[in-house]
Amino acid sequence: MGLPLEGVRVLDLTRILAGPSCTQILGDLGADVIKIERPGNGDDTRGWGPPFLNDENGEPTRESAYYLSTNRNKRSLSLDIATPEGRELLEQMLAQSDILVENFKVGDLDKRGFGWEAVHARHPSVIYCSITGFGQDGPYAGRAGYDFIIQGMGGLMSITGDPRGQPMKVGVPISDIMSGMYACVSILAALRGREQTGLGQHIDISLLDVQVAWLYNQASNYLLGGEEPGRLGNAHPNIVPYETFATADGHVNIGIGNDGQFERFCAFAGCPELATDPRFTTNTLRLRHREALIPALQTVFATRSSAYWLAELERHKIPCGPINTISEVFADPHVRHRGMVTDVPHSAAGGRSVPLVGSPIRLSGSRPEIRRAPPTVGQHSEEILAELLGLDAEQVADLKRRSIV
Repeated sequence: MGLPLEGVRVLDLTRILAGPSCTQILGDLGADVIKIERPGNGDDTRGWGPPFLNDENGEPTRESAYYLSTNRNKRSLSLDIATPEGRELLEQMLAQSDILVENFKVGDLDKRGFGWEAVHARHPSVIYCSITGFGQDGPYAGRAGYDFIIQGMGGLMSITGDPRGQPMKVGVPISDIMSGMYACVSILAALRGREQTGLGQHIDISLLDVQVAWLYNQASNYLLGGEEPGRLGNAHPNIVPYETFATADGHVNIGIGNDGQFERFCAFAGCPELATDPRFTTNTLRLRHREALIPALQTVFATRSSAYWLAELERHKIPCGPINTISEVFADPHVRHRGMVTDVPHSAAGGRSVPLVGSPIRLSGSRPEIRRAPPTVGQHSEEILAELLGLDAEQVADLKRRSIV
């Protein structure tokens, strides 16, 4: 069985992370993703290093690790759409495409004749997805959007970090990543809708909207309870004990989610009096008396090693886990079993294989794989222009001489 999006063509006019992460998922699912890049340097993230991919001689290339993380399963066409010729080529490709994804500033593509209304009038079946910092309307619509800024504006940093320290961002650009996921889900919904109507839709994804949307339980706590959430470090706003504890030689995470688990923990950990203490018999009471319970548990955890606690908590079926470094993550036997790293030959490395993180998607009929390494700038220009537009080598060479491709 083939991948579910085989036969779907995506014109990818995005760069940096939110847009490319969306189109990477579409590519993983089988879509033909054509990454349109300006001639020369291409996507800005190509230069976001070190580290960079090394060539066959061990010298750094222009392909950063950051770029490699979000551009697999795509073909690259270098194209200057600021020129009339470049826009004409884009128009011809659009006529043979199903989806256009862009993250230009609001109004930029309208000036070039490729805004939503113009594209929909000429190609009514094309699904058009715009990803911006603040959406297509509203008082901030004209602002540029950056993940770090959005994490702060969208409330995430106010609930992340040690309460005694400064607000903290998440360690990966999570607002960008989640916006890419919401964009991908929206595109899949629009594809289903097109099956019924024959028409494409305009998808308006705002990083700020997405950040607010995935506040989830913290937002609901505030909207229902009226109290301003704060930073709790690794503690949970609604469940106790559910946080990180220092052991005799490190740290472990535990997540006691119900009263039965708490009773089992106290029994094996040698502190049965905590389970019967009237302050701690239910989660609601433990939440109310957090400041009394947590120091008592910290004393208990400090008596044994991390290895002891992880083994015993697992044996007693109490949710727990280590705090792995990134190297430990990729050495983990379960992560390795699930195939979350794939070695893929890369042209910039002289055909040598490079390790890339794989897709977490598992389908019973087919599994997304890395069919194409992240492309170099314009790597597939001749191939795409011949395949879609029928241009021969001499015509492509002429476009290259004029820096159109």
